[in-house]
Amino acid sequence: MPDKPDTGQLDGFDRKILRILSTEGRIPVTDLARQVGLSKSPCQVRVKRLQAQGYILGFRAVLNPAKLNRDHVAFVEVKLKDTTEGALGAFNAAVHKVPEIEQCHMIAGAFDYLLKVRTSDMRGYRRVLGEVISALPHVASSSTHVSMEAVKDSAF
Repeated sequence: MPDKPDTGQLDGFDRKILRILSTEGRIPVTDLARQVGLSKSPCQVRVKRLQAQGYILGFRAVLNPAKLNRDHVAFVEVKLKDTTEGALGAFNAAVHKVPEIEQCHMIAGAFDYLLKVRTSDMRGYRRVLGEVISALPHVASSSTHVSMEAVKDSAF
């Protein structure tokens, strides 16, 4: 399957299903079918097909970070000492083991990676930065940007 799905295969019903499921992943199939304008069985078949074709990767709960005491967000620019495939692979593998790193993106630009780090407060962030992020394989330097407020936070 290519990196970018061929959206030419999707018709209006498929697009509506995806749009609704992206914000209401637990919607009952009967309600989804009604909103899309299909009966239950064809809607259910379409959802299963969209899953099988890789348009829908899964369903998950959206958690409340404040309730979990993880509402401090920092974005960290990371520069590596070495950008060989081996070094990138080692960094990537290590990042997967750090629960405070919510997202990690390889960047084409002035730095190598952008991390979204979620902790309880600045003290917790400083600990993660000093003890964990700085100790990741091949890290040369980092620069932090602290989020004051999430104005928009959605997958699409």
